[in-house]
Amino acid sequence: MLVVWLWARHKLPVLAAGPDPTVRTTTKWVMRVELSVSRQSVGGYPVVAVSGEVDVYSAPALKDSLTELMQSGVSTVVVDLTDVAFLDSTGLGALVEARSATTEAGGSLPLVCSQERILKLFTITGLDGVFSIHPTVDEAVAALSA
Repeated sequence: MLVVWLWARHKLPVLAAGPDPTVRTTTKWVMRVELSVSRQSVGGYPVVAVSGEVDVYSAPALKDSLTELMQSGVSTVVVDLTDVAFLDSTGLGALVEARSATTEAGGSLPLVCSQERILKLFTITGLDGVFSIHPTVDEAVAALSA
């Protein structure tokens, strides 16, 4: 299992309102963004399970994981987005690129997603007509086997 930890630091200056107005302090907020990508096989098809946030910082790790799998000769990959809490345009771009690569190789890239907020992204971008989206991994695998 590949686990990627990304750190972003944001500095916010805060002026002290105490007895000495010349004292200035800086507060640092540290935000941790976690992306976990794991692989398994279901029904003879590789399934890449993604959890966490797929954004500008973590999307390259997802892209690298999918690229590595396809370079090993796999042409069809099921991507399970069930545990994705956030997906931005960079994450969508990584999925579109992976779909293009699997299509060129004669395969496909079905997605698994049942979360309304993530499905809405696919709908408003029109990508729900590009990707085959299923509510469960078993349904995605069954559709591939049909």
